[in-house]
Amino acid sequence: MAITALAGVFESGFFSSVTLSSYGYHIAMITDYSIQAIAINAIPLIFAITIHEAAHGYAARRFGDNTAYMLGRVSLNPTKHIDPVGTILIPLVLLLTGSPFLVGYAKPVPVNFGRLRNPRIDSIWVALAGPGSNFIQALIWLILLICLVGFGVNEKFLISMSQAGITWNLGLLVFNLFPLPPLDGGRVLASLLPARQSIALGKLEPWGFFIVLGLVFTGVISALWMTPLMSFFEWLILLLTSPLRMIF
Repeated sequence: MAITALAGVFESGFFSSVTLSSYGYHIAMITDYSIQAIAINAIPLIFAITIHEAAHGYAARRFGDNTAYMLGRVSLNPTKHIDPVGTILIPLVLLLTGSPFLVGYAKPVPVNFGRLRNPRIDSIWVALAGPGSNFIQALIWLILLICLVGFGVNEKFLISMSQAGITWNLGLLVFNLFPLPPLDGGRVLASLLPARQSIALGKLEPWGFFIVLGLVFTGVISALWMTPLMSFFEWLILLLTSPLRMIF
């Protein structure tokens, strides 16, 4: 089961501001809810969430558990992953109340860890599949952005959408790696800990989302987790695209 954050949880407000200084890009998400902002953010956000969740189910199937596949959750259809409370109600309430942050979650992908061929190890790969898909998507959006700029395509909508795709996916990647269940990072940590400590960590799961909300509201996650890891993954995707950037 993986929780997916639906927005930035950063000091700058609703969305992250990521500076790709070595290539001259400043990725700043639009911080309003205009039609233009929704249009720019909708496609990359839907892809980011949908592929994230489908990746968990796909990985589980590869390692021996068909539960998600049989329930139709290994799908790129966004409606398969919408949770009425976490995807719609919570973000809507936060919007209407003028909350300084926006967060939510998609419908958890069902995984029967007992069916995995090597539950302790395979569960790590299943958990990492979601954030891994966001890393790949961020890389693809950056490649698109480099090509648009390199070929002189002055289409502001596509450029802004590419920027949004990078920011959303880096944000979802880092947020979901936070080591607290039911986030993906919590699943990884539980698999790595000795049995007693793993069980103790698992007992936090019913309260995990509320603990995360508290940490978001106080700015702890932003300062100690999001900011440094966002910078690291920003550097990494820039490094991986350096040959392409040299061409342009």
